[in-house]
Amino acid sequence: MSKSDIGLIGLAVMGQNLVLNMADHGYRVTVYNRSADKTETFLQQRVEDRPIVGAYSLEEFVDSLSAPRKVMLMVKAGEVVDHFIELLLPLLEKGDIIIDGGNSLYTDSDRRTKYLEEKGILFIGTGVSGGEEGARFGPSIMPGGNPKAWSSVKPIFQDIAAKSHDEACCDWVGQGGAGHYVKMVHNGIEYGDMQLITEAYQLMREGLGLSADECQQIFAEWNKGVLDSYLIEITANILSFKDEDGEPLVDKILDAAGQKGTGKWTGISSLDLGIPLTLITESVYSRCLSSLKTERQKAAGIFPKQQVALSVDKQETLTAIHDALYASKIISYTQGYMLMSEAAKEFGWELNYGGIALMWRGGCIIRSTFLGEIKAAYDKQPDLQNLLHANFFESAIKGAESNWRKAIIFGIQSQIPTPALSSALAFFDGYRSATLPANLLQAQRDYFGAHTYERVDKPRGEFFHTDWIQSGGNVSSTTYEV
Repeated sequence: MSKSDIGLIGLAVMGQNLVLNMADHGYRVTVYNRSADKTETFLQQRVEDRPIVGAYSLEEFVDSLSAPRKVMLMVKAGEVVDHFIELLLPLLEKGDIIIDGGNSLYTDSDRRTKYLEEKGILFIGTGVSGGEEGARFGPSIMPGGNPKAWSSVKPIFQDIAAKSHDEACCDWVGQGGAGHYVKMVHNGIEYGDMQLITEAYQLMREGLGLSADECQQIFAEWNKGVLDSYLIEITANILSFKDEDGEPLVDKILDAAGQKGTGKWTGISSLDLGIPLTLITESVYSRCLSSLKTERQKAAGIFPKQQVALSVDKQETLTAIHDALYASKIISYTQGYMLMSEAAKEFGWELNYGGIALMWRGGCIIRSTFLGEIKAAYDKQPDLQNLLHANFFESAIKGAESNWRKAIIFGIQSQIPTPALSSALAFFDGYRSATLPANLLQAQRDYFGAHTYERVDKPRGEFFHTDWIQSGGNVSSTTYEV
C-alpha cells in the first residue's frame, strides 16, 4: 500500500476543505478525527475518487505517512494542540514534522518550536487565511517555525495556496512564532477593515437615510476602484441578500458582534511593544461595546438622540465617506506594518514585508488590489520606515484628507459613532505633528513622581528633574522609556 504525502488531524470545515484542496493537487492525504463517525461521513460524502484515506487510530495514521512524516493539526488552538503533540510524540521519529494550522498565539508556536526541536521533531506554526472557500480553492498561508522543515512542506503549501499573478500566496515567514504573528496581525487588520466598512455603512443608512439596496449599489461600485477588496465585495453581496419575507436579511441580524481573540492579541502585542495600533484596538473595543446590547438599549432611552436637520449634498457626502474609508484603511495597514517591524526587531525575525503583502494578495480575508501598492512600495524601498513615507500612500492621504475630515464631522453632527475612522485620523494628525503636548505630560510625571524629562535645548539622552514644590530635593525616580 502506498504511503500518504501528508496527514491531517481535525475534520471541521477548514480541515476538510484543505484535505480536498491537497488531493485535487495530486497529494495523497490521510485523515484522522477524534470522532470516527466524522471521518467516515467525510470519506463517504465528500471524498469521491480522490486520493484520501481514513485512519481510525493515531498509530494507523502515523504508519500511513511517508518519511519525513508531515502531520498537520487543524484543531482548536491552545491546550488541544499541546494534547495532540504529546499523543504524537511517541509515534514519530527524528526529522518528522508537526504543523499547526490553527489560529494559535505566536508565543505558543515559539514555545512549541523549541520544545519539539529538543526532541528531534520539526515544528511549523502556520497561519491559514481565507475561510472555508479559501481553504478549499486556495488560501493565504503564512508558515513559520523551524526553517529545517520548510523544504519538505513548501511544494504542498505553495501548490494549494492562492495565486497572485502566478506567484503563490505563501512563503516562509520566519523562525519560531513569526508565521502565527503575521497571521495575528492579518486578523487585526481584518478587524479594522470590517469596522471601517460598518461605520461607512451606518453613515449611509442612518446619516443619509439610504436603503440597504442603495448601500449595496454603492459598495458594488466602490469595489471597482481603489477600495476593490474581498470585504467590500462580500458587503455588497450581504446587502443584496433578502430574507424569506423579501426584506434585507442584514436588518434582521442582531447588532452584537462576536470575536475569537486574534484582534485582542494584536492589541495586547502593540501595547507590549509600544506601537500605537489605535485603529485595530478601537475595532476590538467596538465589538465589546456592541455586545452590551441590553445596556445600550436602556441608554438609548435615557439619552435619546437629538433631532437635527442637516442640509448635506448626498453625493458629496458619499464621496467623503469613500475617501475617509480609503484613508483610514491606509492607516490601518500602516499601523499593522509598524507593529510587525517592531516585533521583528524584538524577536530577531527577518520579515519580508513586500512578501507578506504578496501572501495577502490572494486567498485571505483582507485580500485587495490595495496590497499590490504595499508590495510595490517595499520592492522599491526594502528599508521603508513607514508606509506613509512611500510616494503612493503620501499622495493618497493628501488627496483624501479633506473629505476624511468632512465624513467624520458628518458623523459627529449626525450623532453616529465613528471610532475607527476617527482614531485613524487622530493617529495621522499625531504622527505628522512635529510637536505634541507630551512636554506637559512629562512635566506632570516629574512633578508628582520625579520621573525626569529631556530638554529641547539639550542632547537626547540627558535627563533632568525639577524640584517643583521646593521640598522634594534633587532625588529623581527612574527615567522614562521612549
